[in-house]
Amino acid sequence: MGRRRLVPLVLTLLALALALPPRAPLAVQAAVDAPPFELPLAGPPGPGTWMLVQAYGNTEFAYRTRTSFYAAGQGLHFGIDLGARCGTEVVAIGDGVVVEVDNFYHGAEPHNLMIDHANGYASFYGHLLERPSLRRGDSVRRGQVIALTGDPDGTCTSRPHLHLEIRDAPSHTRAFNPVPLIDADWDAIAAIGGQPLTFEMDLSDPRRWQSLFDQPDILFGHALLNDYPDAWPPPW
Repeated sequence: MGRRRLVPLVLTLLALALALPPRAPLAVQAAVDAPPFELPLAGPPGPGTWMLVQAYGNTEFAYRTRTSFYAAGQGLHFGIDLGARCGTEVVAIGDGVVVEVDNFYHGAEPHNLMIDHANGYASFYGHLLERPSLRRGDSVRRGQVIALTGDPDGTCTSRPHLHLEIRDAPSHTRAFNPVPLIDADWDAIAAIGGQPLTFEMDLSDPRRWQSLFDQPDILFGHALLNDYPDAWPPPW
C-alpha cells in the first residue's frame, strides 16, 4: 500500500477509535464483581455488638488443633467466628432454601442451619441458641432473621459466637473463604476486635496464607494442608 493511501487510513481508524464509548471506570467494574452476600449479623460491628474473633483458614488455633478439632477440614478453620451476645439476631446472607436443620454431622452445636443459594453456594450457621423455626424446603430472603446466636458450651458466658461457613451447593463438601464473598469492610472489622488475627506460617513459604483474603478452599476429609515441618509459631 502506498504512503499516500496509508495516511488517510490511519486517520480514519483514529477517528473511529475516538468515537467509541469509553470503557467502564474501575468503580463500575468493581460493582459488577461485587461479593454476592451480606453479613450474617445486621448491626454494626463494635465492642457492644459483635466482633470477628477467629478468621477462616490457617489460623494459629486451627494449626495447633489441626489433628483434633480441624482434622476433617484439612487442618484449617472451616468458617469465620463472630463473637456476639447470646440472642443476637442472625440474618440470611442471601436468598435461598433451607436444606438442613440441626444436622450434627457438621458439628457446630447446640443448633445449626444450612441454606442453599441459587449461585452454587451454601451458607451454614452454627452454635445457634435454639433450634430454628425454619424447616427443610422453606425459602428465605437476604437479610431475613433466621436464628439467634448461642454458645457452643451452652453457657452464654464462656464463648458466645456465630460460626458461619460458605460451602458448595448442593454437596456441601467444599468450604470457601467467606471474606471475599461477603460485602463488608473487612479491614475495619478485623481492627475492631482488639486482638491480632494471626495465621500460622510455613517458614519454607512464609508469605502464603497470611491474610484474611488469601486463605485456601477446604475439601472435607482430605489430607492436612498445614502439617508443616518448620512452622511459626512453633507447635505446642
